[in-house]
Amino acid sequence: MLALLATAALAGCAAPRAVPPPLAAAFDEPYALASGDRLRVNVFGQQNLSNSYAVEPDGAIAMPLVGRLKVEGQTSDQVRTGIESKLKSGFLRDPNVSVEIESYRPFFILGEVTQSGQYPYVAGMTAQNAVAIANGFSPRAVQNRVELTRRIGDRVYKAEVPLTYPIRPGDTVTVLERWF
Repeated sequence: MLALLATAALAGCAAPRAVPPPLAAAFDEPYALASGDRLRVNVFGQQNLSNSYAVEPDGAIAMPLVGRLKVEGQTSDQVRTGIESKLKSGFLRDPNVSVEIESYRPFFILGEVTQSGQYPYVAGMTAQNAVAIANGFSPRAVQNRVELTRRIGDRVYKAEVPLTYPIRPGDTVTVLERWF
């Protein structure tokens, strides 16, 4: 009887915790732009408008004829539509614009890894990939889960997630220390 209770108690400890809904992520979610991202904007037939633009700390890009355009929280397709509508209002008759993400903002990894720090984000990255980029676990690391911290709007969310969990640009991954 005592063995059964001990087994049940240990099984309850091993049960994975649910990830809070704001942190729930999938690889196919549209990417929302934020400060630190870099965009490549092409306005076909207008070489002087085609260029690379950084998303500044206030969440906007500064583009000739368009001026400052707020892009934070938008997808690249929404930014394309915004640029086209600004150019249509008095500058170009029928602008044809493409917007691509040239580089993502970095992610951060801390804790029990060989080399913690800031690293460039690669599309489709998981927590396990982030650990590999930081040259692997230290000898004291918990090796089956990490703590993920993500800013969404004005709020910061934190949860323990499995190594297969998708990482987003700007996330902070903390590899925890084991106690035995």
